[in-house]
Amino acid sequence: MAEDNTNAPLIETGAVGFTYQGSETPALQDVTLSIGAGECVLLCGKSGCRKIHLHPSAQRLGSSVFPRPDAGQLPRRRPAGRHRRHRGIRAAAGQRIPKPKTRYFNVDTTAELAFPCENVGMPSAEIRSRVQDCARRFGLTGLMDRSIFHLSGGEKQRIAFAAASMLGPRLLVLDEPTSNLDAGAIVQLHDMIAAMKEAGVTIVLAEHRLAWITDLADRYFFFEEGRLAAQWTAAAFAALTAKALTARGLRARELATCRARLREKSAASNGPAPAQAAIQSKGLTLGYSKRSPICTLPDFSLAYGEIVGLMGHNGIGKSTLARTLCGLLKPLGGQILWDGAPAKPRSCTRRSFLVMQDVNYQLFSDSVREEVLLGAAQPERCDEILAALGLTTLADRHPMSLSGGQKQRVVVAAAMLSGKDLIVLDEPTSGLDHAHMQQVGQLLQQLKQAGKIVLVITHDEELAADWCDRVIQWNDKEERGR
Repeated sequence: MAEDNTNAPLIETGAVGFTYQGSETPALQDVTLSIGAGECVLLCGKSGCRKIHLHPSAQRLGSSVFPRPDAGQLPRRRPAGRHRRHRGIRAAAGQRIPKPKTRYFNVDTTAELAFPCENVGMPSAEIRSRVQDCARRFGLTGLMDRSIFHLSGGEKQRIAFAAASMLGPRLLVLDEPTSNLDAGAIVQLHDMIAAMKEAGVTIVLAEHRLAWITDLADRYFFFEEGRLAAQWTAAAFAALTAKALTARGLRARELATCRARLREKSAASNGPAPAQAAIQSKGLTLGYSKRSPICTLPDFSLAYGEIVGLMGHNGIGKSTLARTLCGLLKPLGGQILWDGAPAKPRSCTRRSFLVMQDVNYQLFSDSVREEVLLGAAQPERCDEILAALGLTTLADRHPMSLSGGQKQRVVVAAAMLSGKDLIVLDEPTSGLDHAHMQQVGQLLQQLKQAGKIVLVITHDEELAADWCDRVIQWNDKEERGR
């Protein structure tokens, strides 16, 4: 018998709390809240505040995947009419998993979008229609029939979002959906969420970047140490001062000032090449195959003791350049010069450290301290670096038990201790709050003062504006900023 849902919350929790096995600190403590049908709510807080543990659709997957609470009542979705059990759960709740590389079921994009529909036995004709409609609505037509493995991190994010919406869910849960997206893709994401909200879909986001979502969020839930410390309406949140946001570890609500500084730093990058160039590229062609090169770059230089930001659209070749500079890929053409002499890939690898976009590929040890010391050239600075990055209390934790932002800081700490000349950071602040983003910026300054070459590949406008000496903007594959 259907329940009367008039004015009833879609999601409710009652004093929820749970603790991971082997941990003395609860991941959630006494969390009680409700979310109405059609609301867009934002879960915010400092990195590691454990807001992700409340994700309702994740909890619906059951204790075989996520831990059951040791107190209170799980987040629940109030049913509206009868649903077949499995199809009801999948159709009612879609989730964009925070690490797209680990959540795919197919090797090409078209099949990935079709998979949710195939999984519930939808007719082939309807599946094809839905895939075409989804690709058109979300601007993914150019990504169809592509290998998942040849997409950029941001392109993978967009495919994951689209796949989560294929069954027309009434609840959509997004964890850091803008973490690897450029400004244009964030605008597209905003518009997609706006359309889904207008259609009555309930949206739950866990997010550090706030500026893009302020016109859509109805309420904000602020988490601190696993507790729901505060909640605000949109109007109350808009009334908070910039100082109050910073004190809570939250990012800026608007980026106008930040973007003005970025324009200045981009203009500086169009000036003369650095006098003391350490690395120079000469006719460098990037790609994985000579049959399909990604691009040929104009010559550029990087100097000792400077922080250079590299920004541009998703899929334009930024991460490919990072791998090439670090010797993980051979250039398809041209040369990389170190101190005026041609450098082979092996030589580049010995002199560089890459903080990857998905740091899970770089975590090997059983504790944070062991991880940071792995390959360290300056082990005596371990405690200093752990303290500077707020990792001291996590030193004995297994790296894979940490939040995304905490893992990011662990690998940044390893880069700090590596003693390499070139430090390349690919989206180093994608999962970080304001305070930890500033900490990373301060450590970049330490690297600069130590005479290191620092290249930061980022879509984080706040990081680039605050901490980079100059910014290279890549707008498309034909036009590159120097």
